[in-house]
Amino acid sequence: MVELSQFQLDVYAHKILDDYDAKIPSGIFKDKISISIEDAFRIQQAVTNLRKQRGEEVIGYKIGCISKDTQFKMGLTKPAWGRLWKNELYSDGITLERINYSNPAIEAEFGIILNRDLKPESVNLDYILDSIETIHPVIEIHNLVFNGNPPFGAELLTNNAIHAGVVIGKPTKGNVNSKLTDLKLIFDKEIIDTWSDKKWPYDMLSEVEWLVKEQDKIGNILKKGNLILTGAYGLPIAINDNKLIQVTSSLFGNVSAVFK
Repeated sequence: MVELSQFQLDVYAHKILDDYDAKIPSGIFKDKISISIEDAFRIQQAVTNLRKQRGEEVIGYKIGCISKDTQFKMGLTKPAWGRLWKNELYSDGITLERINYSNPAIEAEFGIILNRDLKPESVNLDYILDSIETIHPVIEIHNLVFNGNPPFGAELLTNNAIHAGVVIGKPTKGNVNSKLTDLKLIFDKEIIDTWSDKKWPYDMLSEVEWLVKEQDKIGNILKKGNLILTGAYGLPIAINDNKLIQVTSSLFGNVSAVFK
């Protein structure tokens, strides 16, 4: 596959951002274009630069596609990652307008906030644990739209891993010993998906070291105060006509949002 020229990269990046702003994401893929994984990340970076130029701020990162089965379906050989934006971070109990999203879909997961910059040369599980300020239940919002041909890995990455916002629950201090928890995704009081016997920290932090090393490859580090979404155990589920969205964890608490 031929690498995109800088001109074509810039054209795609502006189109991706324009479509995202217009709540009609991923328009470039309606023409069934073929983009490599490497170029998908280049476009994501170019869109990031455009958003920063207009004053937006990256506050962390999301890890996605942590299961090998999902990676295979997406045509990926490793997890996905995308940026989190300050203007798309919401507090527990927020009311959101569904018209601001395109086929809004939800993942239940955990987030961590860092108490220091992470040094790539030092990173291991113990180091990561010592670097956690707080742990949170989170609702991750996605624009669940794919217009291209499968597998959708490059389209996913081009569109910032289809991330569209995150609702963060109240904090738990990071010095939590090894414990089990459940995690539930609930739409309008009905349990949509549930995961039991998830072991902190092993099931939650399994790909954070990978993320640190991936960022190091592009000259970036995870910084103090960054929010890291550690990866969902299931695929995004469209909310359709449901309004009240809840994520609950027996160990780390609850978070909710209303879509109207």
